[in-house]
Amino acid sequence: MMLQPRVEILHEKKLIGKHLAMSFADNKTRELWRSFIPYRKEITNAVGSELYSLQLYSPAFFSPFNPHELFEKWAAVEVTDFDAIPEGMEAFTLTRGLYAVFLHKGSSTDNSTFQYIFSSWLPDSEYMLDDRPHFELLGTKYKNADPNSEEIWVPVRLKF
Repeated sequence: MMLQPRVEILHEKKLIGKHLAMSFADNKTRELWRSFIPYRKEITNAVGSELYSLQLYSPAFFSPFNPHELFEKWAAVEVTDFDAIPEGMEAFTLTRGLYAVFLHKGSSTDNSTFQYIFSSWLPDSEYMLDDRPHFELLGTKYKNADPNSEEIWVPVRLKF
């Protein structure tokens, strides 16, 4: 039995990072993070040490799901402002909105939490997906493929 998420309003956040277009069939997540991590210390106005793994999907991305359809993925950190953007990085504003927040324990390659969210929790809940970024918040203990926690933030809105 998976835990129920907390549902909360995320306030606007300013992020700086790098992004790549990819699909689930041609996943370039490792390449993206390898291009970002060595240079994240160049971001001098970071807020905290959490990392954001953010996905931008088209409105029809999940219906029907096609593992070859492209989406944009970001590796980023939250910042106080956009006054100093390191070379090779870009700014992104994560807008305010309602999110269902799930705690994931296990490897980043374990998709069981995502399967639960999209095949069980979401259809049975009072919520539906909203057309805003999805993201994972990777805390200070996070290491790829290590069974530490991360938060999965899914944009939602109430069903009509």
